[in-house]
Amino acid sequence: MSKENMDTTDTSKIPEANAAPDDAAIAQAMAGTLTKEQQQLIESLDKESSVRKLASPIIARIFYWACIVVTLYHFITSAWRTPLVLEHRSLHVGMMLVLGFVMYPFGKKSDFKAISWYDWIFIILSMVAPLYVWIDYLGVVERAGQPNTNDLIVATLLVVLVLEASRRMAGWALPILSLVFIAYGLYGRGMPGIFGHRGYTWMQLSNHFFANTEGIYGTSVSVAASYIFLFILFGTVMSKSGMGSFFNDLAMALAGHTKGGPAKVAVMSSALLGSINGSAVANVVTTGAFTIPLMKKIGYSREFAGAVEACSSVGGQALPPVMGAAAFIMAEMLGISYSTIIIHAAIPALLYYLGIIVQVQLRAGKMGLLGLPKDQLPLVKAVLKEKGHLLIPIIVLLYFLLFTGITVVYAAVIAIVTTVVVASLKKNTRMSVKDICDAFADGAKQTIPVAMACACVGIIIGVISKTGFGLTMANTIISLGDQSLLFTLFFAMLTCMILGMGVPSIPAYIITATIAAPALSKLGIPPIASHLFAFYYAMFANLTPPVALASFAAAGVSGGDPMKTGFVSVKLATAGFIVPFMFVYSPQLLLLDTTFFEGFRVVVGACMGVFLISAAVEGYLFTKIPWLLRLVVFACAFGLIDGGVMTDMIGLAGLVLLFAVQHFLAKKERGGGA
Repeated sequence: MSKENMDTTDTSKIPEANAAPDDAAIAQAMAGTLTKEQQQLIESLDKESSVRKLASPIIARIFYWACIVVTLYHFITSAWRTPLVLEHRSLHVGMMLVLGFVMYPFGKKSDFKAISWYDWIFIILSMVAPLYVWIDYLGVVERAGQPNTNDLIVATLLVVLVLEASRRMAGWALPILSLVFIAYGLYGRGMPGIFGHRGYTWMQLSNHFFANTEGIYGTSVSVAASYIFLFILFGTVMSKSGMGSFFNDLAMALAGHTKGGPAKVAVMSSALLGSINGSAVANVVTTGAFTIPLMKKIGYSREFAGAVEACSSVGGQALPPVMGAAAFIMAEMLGISYSTIIIHAAIPALLYYLGIIVQVQLRAGKMGLLGLPKDQLPLVKAVLKEKGHLLIPIIVLLYFLLFTGITVVYAAVIAIVTTVVVASLKKNTRMSVKDICDAFADGAKQTIPVAMACACVGIIIGVISKTGFGLTMANTIISLGDQSLLFTLFFAMLTCMILGMGVPSIPAYIITATIAAPALSKLGIPPIASHLFAFYYAMFANLTPPVALASFAAAGVSGGDPMKTGFVSVKLATAGFIVPFMFVYSPQLLLLDTTFFEGFRVVVGACMGVFLISAAVEGYLFTKIPWLLRLVVFACAFGLIDGGVMTDMIGLAGLVLLFAVQHFLAKKERGGGA
């Protein structure tokens, strides 16, 4: 679940992986083994993956076991009992800082094989704040709001360390945004109009960041130290058991032989894997390493093949059961159970993927593309027989999340243990003690950038809560929308996408939800719909140029033009961009306050809308769709956003018109050809 870095990237320097793949390279990719070129591609785009490879065996071994100890601490405290709130969160951030300064060098020209002398200083200083909190816990809590000099020094040190660690792991965008908010907190008194506030001193701000649960040690860090850590660990354990190759094989068996089969394989495998690991860039490279070459092999263009993989990988963050890390934060911010989030998010996510699948199918029909020969594909029965038992941990997880009263944390602990036990049932998935230790070490490593992003965004949220900036922005968005729901949604969408550019998806969601969600809630939109709306558009920043790292990564694998791949990705995800408007206007899509028949009607209408949008964008059904009909069909699809009976009838009329005209034109073409 380590999230995507949004640092500025020189796309001309992106290495091209698998430009001319052979069958052996594709087989290697299907097994989940990255080549040197693919690893370089990830590191060139995803700053979180550009880490030290320690040359000293002793230091490397110490770091390895330190990661395992950190994981064991989180696993044991989650299974039994966590320390007091500030003690636990400060220790979590301190441990992540220590491991982070070991893993991530100061800059590109720094030593990537040894820890620099100044990094040792950062490592030592990283434990100052947690030690201070543990030694003088009551004093820190009682002095909140009235800090002494020691509090000021420790708080300032913590802010500096978090900003520097975030810069190393996620680039400049998030730290700069944090500094802008700090400046606003310090000097906002002089700002004109509604954005002015009473003004705060550095002592007041830094203490707010440090001594309570509204700053660095806020909700996002709380979630990172519990749910996120455990589900990242669940993903690494599943990966060691061979789950990635199982998803790939299953997708190939189910869809590889169909029209445009490799593209459907990309959608299915990336969706399944993305739901577990939540990392768009890493998912693009790992699954795209075999799906993109296969798509190119049957005739898809480089840009379209890359776009399919990018869109499919990004959508995994919105697909239950895991949905990436943001879903856990959403549950905490809304004060509802994670199982409720899963239920509400399921249908919109499926609509998003429906739009991609339909366009993939129509593009294959337009280009006359076939699937892969069946004799070259695995059989579903054989795949399930070999590794089907790996589905048991996911079923167990869903059972405990949806049908029992236990917490998400306990459900994750049980799922991790179940994975180890179930994997041992067969030799081909059985994990050795070293595999389990490696999974535990990887769990800690993959949590570091997520934890730092959560800590850094705590600075921004701290300023927002202290100054009332969130309420001010909410009122501004409503004013710009002139009380119109449609225009307010449009401006909220722009706010989310602008803030999402350059910022990893987790902090992007937290920031946008803090600013945009209150504006939508003021217009009577259910809170869950407001938060999912913000989440979707923060997520889409991975696809939209000029900052579109998932698309750029896919272009690196496909050999296509990065910017063109980004624009094709936007076109391919057009239906997905409209889905959030659908569930705002029709909360029944989120299964909110609806009967079965009403919900069924709205879902069917939404499916028609997604189909019409995909057909209009692709310009093909049975044959080429004339431009005038494309515009009519697109307009009918927009009518289905509302979800009312009359608009559904308009959408149905558009669907009937499309099929009738296309049937007539296709018949005419066949007759002319005869």
